[in-house]
Amino acid sequence: MSYKVILFDLDGTLTDPFEGITRSIQYALERLGAEVPEAAELRWCIGPPLWDSFKVLLNTDDRKRQDEAVAFYRERYTATGLFENTLIAGINRLIDELKADDRRLFVATSKPHAYAGKIVEHFGLMPCFEKVYGSELDGTRSAKAELISHILSEEGLSASDCAMIGDRKHDLVGANANAVDGFGVLWGYGSREELANERPVAIADTPAALGAALGL
Repeated sequence: MSYKVILFDLDGTLTDPFEGITRSIQYALERLGAEVPEAAELRWCIGPPLWDSFKVLLNTDDRKRQDEAVAFYRERYTATGLFENTLIAGINRLIDELKADDRRLFVATSKPHAYAGKIVEHFGLMPCFEKVYGSELDGTRSAKAELISHILSEEGLSASDCAMIGDRKHDLVGANANAVDGFGVLWGYGSREELANERPVAIADTPAALGAALGL
């Protein structure tokens, strides 16, 4: 099927943000006097909303405590972590090919749009995307189901015309909640099993394979 509109997750799908995110989480935990895991143990934190990650890391349901952690995280992330990031090999070619095929492209990320736009711009991808959608700084629309619903409404899109691309179950859960076809990618931070459990249309192991699945 050839989808008219493609929604792309950012972290783990367009870019690999491992260094910036894990170092900023470690910084926040250190500032709070909490246990600081090794970076490799924080891979699972790439994808979910920050509040969800800190809820687990701090073992607390206290929103005020979570907010404090997020504030410390952003203290480092906005100054340094934002660009401790690399572009996924082959993704720029895929984006160019989709754009040339007259697909409408959007970014749909749990990351605040204020940060996400800077990252997309930094890697030279902005001309290919109509708009970068993300959460608000207070966490509003950090859940993918809410974010995708917002995009469909704002852009006047039909769910049947859209595909959502992501590397974690959250992307596919959000797509399913809005009757949007989901596609999983294996170069990010979710396992094949995690993605397959959400019944995506396809799971791709390379950007080229994703392009084929999207009808290029």
